[in-house]
Amino acid sequence: MANEAQTQIMNDLVIDRNEDFIAKSEQLKPELVRETVRPQNFVEVVADPAVIHGWRAQAIESQAEQSYGKGDEFILDFGTHQVGYVFMQIRPVGSPPDAPLSLKLTFGEMPVEMAEPFSEYDGWLSSSWLQEETIYVDVLPARIELPRRYSFRYIKFEVLDTSRKYRVAFDDIQCQTVTSADPSCVIPLHHKDSLLAQIDQVSIKTLQDCMQDVFEDGPKRDRRLWLGDLRLQALANYETFQNNDLVKRCLYLFAGVPDDRGRIMANVFIAPSLIPDDIYLFDYSLLFSTTLHDYYFATNDKETLVELWPSAYRQIELALERLDEHNIVKDDKSWWSFIDWHQELNKQAPSQAVLIHAIKRAIEMAKVLGSDKQAFLEERLQEIVTATITHLWDEEQGFFVSGAEKQVSWASQIWMALAEVLEPEENRQLMNRLLSEKPEIVLTTPYMYHYLVEALIIVGEKEKAVEQLKAYWGEMIHDGADTFWELYDPNNKDFSPYGSYLINSYCHAWSCTPTYLIRKYNL
Repeated sequence: MANEAQTQIMNDLVIDRNEDFIAKSEQLKPELVRETVRPQNFVEVVADPAVIHGWRAQAIESQAEQSYGKGDEFILDFGTHQVGYVFMQIRPVGSPPDAPLSLKLTFGEMPVEMAEPFSEYDGWLSSSWLQEETIYVDVLPARIELPRRYSFRYIKFEVLDTSRKYRVAFDDIQCQTVTSADPSCVIPLHHKDSLLAQIDQVSIKTLQDCMQDVFEDGPKRDRRLWLGDLRLQALANYETFQNNDLVKRCLYLFAGVPDDRGRIMANVFIAPSLIPDDIYLFDYSLLFSTTLHDYYFATNDKETLVELWPSAYRQIELALERLDEHNIVKDDKSWWSFIDWHQELNKQAPSQAVLIHAIKRAIEMAKVLGSDKQAFLEERLQEIVTATITHLWDEEQGFFVSGAEKQVSWASQIWMALAEVLEPEENRQLMNRLLSEKPEIVLTTPYMYHYLVEALIIVGEKEKAVEQLKAYWGEMIHDGADTFWELYDPNNKDFSPYGSYLINSYCHAWSCTPTYLIRKYNL
């Protein structure tokens, strides 16, 4: 394929662009489904220490006929989470306008974003992700079309200034929502458990709002295609919207811009053109292979499997290069594997398990293709599984250990269970031991909670899987989620790896999988 590739140098990263793959991804670009949504209530946000982040929204009497002057403000509630473009009519009230209108708009997915000023934000992610705008309107009346796409439920309007002679009134405030998901494709779920039914619906809404030109990780923040999120979104999509061409498009986007070693980056930007980020994650690159496996077995699209198999196999080859003389992933400062947002989590053992998990799925793809790589993969799999039990299994503790300090974490046990390193009964005992002994290095994201629930299902503990699913995502609903969040720790509800919960994403792709778990496994 060398004649189809174009070399691009970017921040010391040499990218080999495959223009054929990129062209195929463009042909699969979806048409967006649009809907006009209007606000349902005026609300006020009041302090309440009993709710998450200490703020809740409550409906107040309609102010629809009211006009506003300097210093006035109001908050609108659109009833549920929205992703789209905002329009409004603004007209003057009183004397002819003799000065521009200065108007500040703040968009929030949660009540706290309406209450705590963004000016006090002190996290390490850019404050430009916080959704606020100050606009000036020189001529009134006017129809205002805000050019940016927003992710929100609430909008706060603050009239910063008019003049002493006039006030303003707002008419026909609306949002034109956008998504590449077609709700009519989802088969209704009539579940006897009302909480699971509700979790299913919130999961679907989360996925819907993250399905745009690609599977975005979050429509508020990052707004790009990440491999870890894609894998989970694709699984949820197969059980709901079945927009399988969008999965295919995303696979071709990733395969279109590897580096000169064939490494697939952890995420890509698609505007103004396709650009890979300069972040390479050990576990995420392996998830390209896993996602291709899942896609083929969901669609039987062998043409795509044939074309993307070399890219998928290359990720396995690269991961194997990281093994030491004992066939264990080398753990030093020269790599980055995501696994979960926990500052103290050692990534060696869970990454070893991700590799085993990926190799097993690569073998299944090799069998379909009749690939000569199958025998090599099977031989290496056996060697790596044997090494894993020899060097990472602690018989006395009954847990897998990770790193020089032999850390015991939830993530290590979960991924080892998913990789089915142990025999089935031993695997089941491992997960039950994890639930009873509760190691200190816990889970922090819905991303890893998905894998916890799925691991319990895999080992035959379906009832415990349901308990965990309801305790985690059900508690999120109890705390006000109308779409599921990027981060949630039931024991530390203000948790943020970014230094502030204001910057957290409250509609996030990797939290959408309960609908997959419920529907796929008949929970």
